[in-house]
Amino acid sequence: MRIRATVAAASGALALSALVAPAAHAADGGPSYRSELAKVFSQQTSGRSAFSAASDPVGDLDVSFSDFKIAKAIKVGTTAHVSTAVSYKLTHSADVDVTSEDFLTLPVIYRGSSTAPVNDLGPDEPATCAETSATTAVCKARIDIYPSGANSSLLKNSQAGTWHGAAFALDFASEKSSVQFDLATTLVQRNSKLTVNAAPEPVKKGRTITVTGKLSRANWETHKYAGYTNQPVKLQFRKKGSSTYTTLKTIKSDSTGNLRTTTTASADGYYRFAFAGTSTTPAVNAAGDFVDVQ
Repeated sequence: MRIRATVAAASGALALSALVAPAAHAADGGPSYRSELAKVFSQQTSGRSAFSAASDPVGDLDVSFSDFKIAKAIKVGTTAHVSTAVSYKLTHSADVDVTSEDFLTLPVIYRGSSTAPVNDLGPDEPATCAETSATTAVCKARIDIYPSGANSSLLKNSQAGTWHGAAFALDFASEKSSVQFDLATTLVQRNSKLTVNAAPEPVKKGRTITVTGKLSRANWETHKYAGYTNQPVKLQFRKKGSSTYTTLKTIKSDSTGNLRTTTTASADGYYRFAFAGTSTTPAVNAAGDFVDVQ
């Protein structure tokens, strides 16, 4: 099952306008929690007053969230499903039973502001919560990301970068809900690849070695990898028998992401390219290419 939560502004207020699309059915043939959740939230979002801060809880269920923990960065490629763990603390009033079958909570991350998000990502399954006191619980779930296919997360290249965390809670019995935004941030990044080839092999000491390669990253719209252009990349060398790479020079990828430079052969060892990364694209090192110097 896949959740899609959308935050919208209605008459200046923060509102949860929709939660799932399309509706699904549970394995036993009954309606899934997603369709029920969408119906209740739709009922609860009408007539809300404006709220001063997105980090404040919004809703009529006496629940708040804190200590939202998620990976600092999430690498997303072109096709493979990506899942990352999330945990958070849920604080509630004494009349809220987080162990009840009528209670549900889940985390979401969203790109953009809480009043005008451009995309959001949620879990395939709701969170599981363990009570730590009469009014607190620790909840765990996973954010599931599908770059392509029937469950596509509809990622756009422009959406790479900082995403914000939010959490939701719903009591089906009372049809009360609560949502809280800006609980944490994470980077959702276009996965990167880096290759290297040093030639000729073998080579005489003092001769020129030509090192080529390519820096590429995931294109979420074409679902293919494409060159990452005009990016600084380091050429590094590790002498045979050593475990440490030393930077020889820094060059930039060309208009198609290709890399090409030269260096002088001095000793047997490994050459690689190293990319430090950006907010939208993770750091990556090419596997070292060994050159035998004679």
